[in-house]
Amino acid sequence: MQQVAFRQMKDGTREEYQFLDRLESAFNEGLVERLIKALENLDNSLSGYQVTRLEHSLQSAARAEADGADDDLIVGALLHDLGDELAPYNHSQLAAAIIRPYVRSQVTWIIHHHGLFQKVYYAHFFAEDPHERDRYKHHPWYQSCVDFCERYDQASFDPDYPTPSLEHFKPLLERVFSRTPFDPAVIGEAEAQGPVAE
Repeated sequence: MQQVAFRQMKDGTREEYQFLDRLESAFNEGLVERLIKALENLDNSLSGYQVTRLEHSLQSAARAEADGADDDLIVGALLHDLGDELAPYNHSQLAAAIIRPYVRSQVTWIIHHHGLFQKVYYAHFFAEDPHERDRYKHHPWYQSCVDFCERYDQASFDPDYPTPSLEHFKPLLERVFSRTPFDPAVIGEAEAQGPVAE
């Protein structure tokens, strides 16, 4: 079989879906390479800063690594702005969706909310509320997101910071994205049943 016969999903057979599952599994083995290409694309993304979006991402991950963060948080820092090109108004949520099957739910929550939390640094310049993030003040991961933004995200626009190459982080990406997706032992029992509530 080279392709299925059905034209509507409801008409598919067991054999066709097993065939498609094998193709999907083979395709998913290239996920890390596709992530690397997406990160490389950030080198030609939003301009105006002293570093490219790729350099910002690498620097954020390097700061997390230097701070002794675990693999999950370093990957979160590396990929946190991956949605900038395709989802400029909800880039945080897109990046969180990418990492969600592979990292602990705390990191997914941080990445999901980092865009809102970053507004504390600039929202007042646009007559917006810089403390909008405080609606999550009682969330158990509030301070973790504050710390992520302060230590890694907002600080990583420095052209003089010793920033490693993307190749440096490839083994880390391979480790994290080779995990079984949605493994409760990794992401948490509650998250495995569905997204963690805000």
